[in-house]
Amino acid sequence: MFFERDTGGDRALLVHIEFPEGDDKEDPREFEELVLSAGANAIAVINGTRRARDPKTFVGKGKVDEIRAAVIEHEIDVVLFNHSLSPSQERNIERIVECRVLDRTGLILDIFAQRARTHEGKLQVELAQLNYQATRLVRGWTHLERQKGGIGLRGPGETQLETDRRLLRVRVNNLLSRLKKVEKQRDQGRRMRSRSATPTVSLVGYTNAGKSTLFNHMTDAEVYAANQLFATLDPTLRKMHVTDLGDVILADTVGFIRHLPHKLVDAFKATLQETIEADLILHVVDCASGDRIHQIEQVENVLAEIGADDVLRLEVYNKIDLLHNFEPIIERDTSGKPRRVWVSAITGQGKELLISAIAELLAQDIFDGKLELLPKDGQLRALLFEKKAVLNEEYLENGNIVLHVRMEMDAFKKALAQTGIPASRFIQPPEKEFFET
Repeated sequence: MFFERDTGGDRALLVHIEFPEGDDKEDPREFEELVLSAGANAIAVINGTRRARDPKTFVGKGKVDEIRAAVIEHEIDVVLFNHSLSPSQERNIERIVECRVLDRTGLILDIFAQRARTHEGKLQVELAQLNYQATRLVRGWTHLERQKGGIGLRGPGETQLETDRRLLRVRVNNLLSRLKKVEKQRDQGRRMRSRSATPTVSLVGYTNAGKSTLFNHMTDAEVYAANQLFATLDPTLRKMHVTDLGDVILADTVGFIRHLPHKLVDAFKATLQETIEADLILHVVDCASGDRIHQIEQVENVLAEIGADDVLRLEVYNKIDLLHNFEPIIERDTSGKPRRVWVSAITGQGKELLISAIAELLAQDIFDGKLELLPKDGQLRALLFEKKAVLNEEYLENGNIVLHVRMEMDAFKKALAQTGIPASRFIQPPEKEFFET
């Protein structure tokens, strides 16, 4: 498989070039974090400025010579560019510096290869890598750019490069077929949740914003969380209880990043489908980051690209523990609806406020009243307690029980239907009492 790799720490030379304002710019600090996440050892960094990208070597002849000298001096294993290089630029630089060259996209793919754990994740990573390698195959076959010959190898004139491209196409089609099966399974799961009226809440955000830590706090899960880019790759779904709403499904997804390669967006379509079809998106933001405005823009761009820009949104400003004397709060829009919640996933501050905001956005109609249950209504009582909808319970002298119930109206009606009790027994017009006499 393509994504199998050597886990040893390569000696890496980092290259970052500044271009004029207006061009797509990359963050050198984020690049260093990517390199660390990939497990490479950053031995040296070469910076520079250019007015425009050189079509042959991206950085120009003088800078390539400087890179070559650094490769020899520091015994570098791989040169990492904080930019997207064309296949020809990669080949030209490799030929001059006599060292392996990898651009930003290739580096991100390598990190994804390390993080993939589930069957689906590995399929998606391999598909993205194969699509990335498709335009770079000539690099490995320059010495075989002729027709094969010899006993048993004479044929219609297919070159070694053509053979390799054909095998790659076969593998890509095989992966697409297997991913379609995975997508069907996910669709089936979503249909089942839809039939059971279970809302889905999807966590999205810039990589390392604290999504997995928040996910663990809210669901008591043990998803891997670390202070590194792309710590989470494989999607995880867990059930959590929300007051007034009942059970909801919370989905933890892969983090986004500046200039996320289109190959990754396409490969992870099945995973991102959870976000597209969610009832609510929690956009987790690192509020302590000085670059949070640009990070928010990048996430919004990806959401628009996958068709999720119309899904109900709630911003979660995480890491308030890194701010000075900042308390958890809910910010509201002009109509009074929650727009932003300030929390700390690492300490749990603001967790209850966040759950309250989720309930407020998703619970459209709430039943809040007292029910007098007869002894024969034990099944309804048990179901209401199971759904954690009972606020108070009182026993009457005649043997009846009075329950103070608060829950979503649709869920309450469904509970009544499950136990065979007509809704008219408890749900009356607004001018009448909910209490049965």
